[in-house]
Amino acid sequence: MGLRGPGAKPIKRNTEATEIEHEAPPWEAEGLTRVERVIAFLEALPITSGAHAGRQFKVRDWQRDFLEDIYRETDGKRPVRTAVLSVPRKQGKTDVAARLALCHLAGPEAEPRGEVYSAANDLKQAARTFREMAAIVEQVPWLAERISIRRHNKEMEDIAGTGSTFTALSSDVATKHGLSPSFVVYDELGQAPNRDLYDALNTAMGARAEPLMVVISTQAASDLAPLSTLIDYGLKVQAGDIEDPSFHLTFYTAPDDLDPWDPATWALANPALGDFRSLEDVQRMAAQAQTMPASESAFRNLILNQRVSAADFFMNPAIWKSCGGDLQPLKGRPCWAGLDLGGARDLTALVMVFRQDDGTYDAVPIVWVPGDLKQREHEERAPYPLWHKQGLLRSTGEKTTNPAQIARDVAELAGQYGIQQIAFDRWKIDDLKRELDAIGCEVELVPHGQGFKDFSPAVDLLERVIAEGIIRHANHPVLTMCASNAVVIRDPAGGRKLDKSKSRGRIDAVVALAMALTVASRHVDEPEWEPFVMAV
Repeated sequence: MGLRGPGAKPIKRNTEATEIEHEAPPWEAEGLTRVERVIAFLEALPITSGAHAGRQFKVRDWQRDFLEDIYRETDGKRPVRTAVLSVPRKQGKTDVAARLALCHLAGPEAEPRGEVYSAANDLKQAARTFREMAAIVEQVPWLAERISIRRHNKEMEDIAGTGSTFTALSSDVATKHGLSPSFVVYDELGQAPNRDLYDALNTAMGARAEPLMVVISTQAASDLAPLSTLIDYGLKVQAGDIEDPSFHLTFYTAPDDLDPWDPATWALANPALGDFRSLEDVQRMAAQAQTMPASESAFRNLILNQRVSAADFFMNPAIWKSCGGDLQPLKGRPCWAGLDLGGARDLTALVMVFRQDDGTYDAVPIVWVPGDLKQREHEERAPYPLWHKQGLLRSTGEKTTNPAQIARDVAELAGQYGIQQIAFDRWKIDDLKRELDAIGCEVELVPHGQGFKDFSPAVDLLERVIAEGIIRHANHPVLTMCASNAVVIRDPAGGRKLDKSKSRGRIDAVVALAMALTVASRHVDEPEWEPFVMAV
């Protein structure tokens, strides 16, 4: 018994247990399909907490739809290998995850010596699935007789059945290689700092005949988040743009253009609303979000399952994306630029804006990145190697920023596009000026202060051109990343500026864009603009 670990219950053999073990369970009834067997197993397990504790679990219609999509068979096999269920908070994600894990550990989906895992960003989060599984096991006699629970290690073993094991995993990827998962449930991938754990488990499933990974999570805030890439891929599969029968997405979200305070909008994103998701609780949070604007973004992300950061960031993603149209012809157009020169390991960004005859602007960013791109990808959670391969940014090829290379590239761009002026941050500009003088580049440099006094009008102007849709940026991913990271801070007088120290990532390109628009606007008659704060 010592091998069963601390907290393990002794295996009892009595007449009652034996009779229970020999009773034909409901999932073994004749004529059931694969998904019907799974549902019969889930519904044979009790609810262990909350207002309905002690009752038998009942699969809801929306849950049934998800399960039917996962466990449907083609030629006697289940084609789905990756399934994503994205719903807001409090939709019973952990409960479903625990039941599915037990189904693959000791139920109709179990296989001999299977390996079942719950994965999350930290062990505490991953252990929530374990605790729910353990609570169920303790209330079901035949499971309690058969499954050994090792609480200290967050492990279980079907010692009297298939020999399958369950383990709760955290994001310490170094210990996850060498596994052979038959089933994985990943809880809240939307909060994962990177995709290392996901990739380690996903690539380890190849040794199994019908492995399955189920990701259950609320939306992430960023387009670059691991969950966001899965959801975007799933939407393309749904649209028929990609053919991949091994991938399934069930996605409950409220469209960005609907009224976030309308209960009908809430219902679109919350399939359990009015059931085990309290309508009164959602009404309370909506009222708070309406009276406290800083709470709106959290309400949209956590309750409406929209891809919006729960922090108070500068740019509304939907409005930003609406300006992502194709660039107009640039040849012969007046061009102004903003330069945000980075430190030794920072990004350096030059953004050129071209004014069209109709008063609109086209933005073209040039971004330089020093250091090892793969390492930076891991540290900053941005796909720098891919962007470099696609020609969307330039690698300096050195550990630190090289002013000589920046100067050569700026001179080439100034000659190619006829840049009228470049607005610059005074910090570290002397090194660049020296290199520009050395190669005879005479582009006009215009200082642009970074304090509240000088940058507040730049923030107002940037808001204006985005809100009015008079700028096109072609959804350039590096510029979009910087815009989504940007945070605005205020001084006591109400002045605003973009703040790098409070932003969640690099914002260099959007700072350069704001400076470029400032110098460009000085050469045209601009109407008066009343500053406002854009809702996130």
